[in-house]
Amino acid sequence: MNKLKIMDLYGGVGDRVVDSFTSNTRSNLLVNTDMDMVEADFEWLYLMEDTIKYLDNILRNPNRFIVNEEEIVKVELARRITVESIRHLSRHTNYIQKIEDNGDVKPSKILNIQKDESYDTYENRLIYTLIDNMTNFLEIKKKDMVTASSIKDIKKAKYSARSKVGKEQVFLELNYTSSLVDKHAPKGEFSVEDRIKRLDDDIKMLKNTDVYKILKRAHVARVIPPIKKTNVILKNTNFQYAMKLWDYLQSHVANDIKSVKSNKKYEENGVLKEYMNNTFLLDYLAMNTISGTKNIEKETQVIEEITDKLIQRIVELNVDLPLTTLKDKIGDKIAVVKFRREASMMEIQNSFSKAIKNYLEKIENLEL
Repeated sequence: MNKLKIMDLYGGVGDRVVDSFTSNTRSNLLVNTDMDMVEADFEWLYLMEDTIKYLDNILRNPNRFIVNEEEIVKVELARRITVESIRHLSRHTNYIQKIEDNGDVKPSKILNIQKDESYDTYENRLIYTLIDNMTNFLEIKKKDMVTASSIKDIKKAKYSARSKVGKEQVFLELNYTSSLVDKHAPKGEFSVEDRIKRLDDDIKMLKNTDVYKILKRAHVARVIPPIKKTNVILKNTNFQYAMKLWDYLQSHVANDIKSVKSNKKYEENGVLKEYMNNTFLLDYLAMNTISGTKNIEKETQVIEEITDKLIQRIVELNVDLPLTTLKDKIGDKIAVVKFRREASMMEIQNSFSKAIKNYLEKIENLEL
């Protein structure tokens, strides 16, 4: 990062000027801030959209088991006589009504076994509970619809100051305004509103499957954490994606939107005011270059031009001399001139001293 050129101004003035300006500075700073920030996290939307297809795979190929419903019924009501029915009758001979002469047994009642498929498995109840959790989460999101992160940050300041250096009076008034307004929505082909609507339709599609409707009619118990790590849950790819969404919904609340609002109006007397006072000093030093630095630069330029011409003339008159010899001679001459100047000053001082001494002696003689 390049050094600010204006900082070089400090080297161009003495400490007396800076100290005088600083000690005489009187300033006032009024600040007004208006902040409104909303930070929305749409990870839940991406995660639900990605998981829908895996939940659909699970419900289309659900985990199931066979349930045997046993019931003692009259023989004429029995739908099917199985080996289990004969074994049961042999153990319960009181249900035998008559034995025919040919050996046939005529029971009055018999065991009837009805085999049914059941979807009331732990894994299916887990998915059933997950779909309900998705529904509840989405409903809260729709109620407090936030479709983008946004920020509004407005800063205003009014600074007035006065100071003096010697007889010079300095005044400054400054009005500052900074405005940042931005809105950031998730990138994609569809808007957040459209994506939420499509997600809502996809969840309704899951609820319309046979497995979900059967479990709902059966009023199955919802799964409560911690989750049992069955082989199906651990090894089935569809369940692995479902568990990722489950863990997210368990660790996040639906209203996890971060919102910050602040509106302040006050008189600043701390570090910010000190910064502004420093810039006031820099403004003063910068404006001083209008009357001061330009003359110094011009004078320096004239001296450099005269020096260049003198050196050029000396070189032209001493073309045959080696460069080192020429440098030595110029150095010797400069030393002689400087010595003469210092010697002349000493002679002048001695002359003045003698004249003053003679004058004092004359005055003393006159008094005597």
